[in-house]
Amino acid sequence: MKKKPNIPKQIVNRRAKHDYELDDSLVVGLELTGAEVKALRMGHGHLRGSYVTVKDNQLWLLNATITGSNSAPLTDEQKVRTRRLLAKRKEIDAFISAKQQGRSIVPLQLLTGGRYIKLRMAGGRGKKLHDKRASLKEHDEKRAMSAAIKAMR
Repeated sequence: MKKKPNIPKQIVNRRAKHDYELDDSLVVGLELTGAEVKALRMGHGHLRGSYVTVKDNQLWLLNATITGSNSAPLTDEQKVRTRRLLAKRKEIDAFISAKQQGRSIVPLQLLTGGRYIKLRMAGGRGKKLHDKRASLKEHDEKRAMSAAIKAMR
């Protein structure tokens, strides 16, 4: 009997593209415990409301919630603890300069497919309410156009 391939769980910050105008993304590592790794591989976590900050010339991930599972329980303090991000000095300096220019560092996705768990993040500028409405309107127009083209076939 063949073993099913292990399909990685998608842990995505879906609000990021709606709330921010994003620049190029960057993939960095995370400093995690064993129970956190096991929980993330099973898809138990979310990035809603999380953000990246700079302390002591290092990048830190705040408010990312990793809920434990039955086989790997986590205490309440461990679920939302601050986690250090592992990046090269050039990448850290680029994000520090972006932060000084008034941009935010937004976590986009947790990548759990490979050997290591990584975080995709990007610098971005927050959208105003009218920008959000315009992007939603544009998205709806594209969806209506594609539906009309599909109906014509």
